[in-house]
Amino acid sequence: MRYIFVTAIFSVVFAYEKDMTFTVSAGNTECFYHKVLPNEIIDIEYQVIDASHGELDISFQLADPVGRVIVADYKKQDNAHRHTAALNGDYRFCFDNSFSTFSQKTVFFDLMVETEDSPYNDYDDDKEMEMGNAAETYMMRVKDISESVSRVKEHVSAAKRLQDLLSAHEARDRNLAEDMCARVLQWSLWQIAVMLLVGITQVFFVKSLFEEPSSRSVKKLIPNFLSQ
Repeated sequence: MRYIFVTAIFSVVFAYEKDMTFTVSAGNTECFYHKVLPNEIIDIEYQVIDASHGELDISFQLADPVGRVIVADYKKQDNAHRHTAALNGDYRFCFDNSFSTFSQKTVFFDLMVETEDSPYNDYDDDKEMEMGNAAETYMMRVKDISESVSRVKEHVSAAKRLQDLLSAHEARDRNLAEDMCARVLQWSLWQIAVMLLVGITQVFFVKSLFEEPSSRSVKKLIPNFLSQ
């Protein structure tokens, strides 16, 4: 089993987002770790976009820092989960393909960790107390601007995440179409080969009907004896 540790990078709105496409070999499990603080929201969505053989399915587990399984999916094509963290530590995200003997799976997942409270509230309250009532109008304008910037950032992040998910859906559909095209081409080649074989066999038997019995049997078997 191979483990991959994902480092945390917080943006201006204290939200972490990561999307990744990777392969899980047959009979193996891939696990990712991410540090989450209490009361932070874990939002993860995954889907299988390609498989070398068989169905597009994978098993998934989300476990907390003490190893307790929070979410468990078995052989699903895609799913989404949202969980509010209660403990501080590394949460484990595992994609299990151990039930497959030959099929290698390509999986896409999008992970977002965010807080419900805005990080600007405490800062704005402290600054307002320091500057007094004379700066109330100024602080209200600054607060409005910061809230607008936060909303724009959240909307841009949501749009980016939606585009990534749509791109993953498109990749899965393209892989299915290419696999279907390859199967149709292979089946057509087999059909052509069988048709040619049947046609050659029919020509041989039809031609043999117009030959003399002696030339078909005796002359071919003992030509020297008949010539004497």
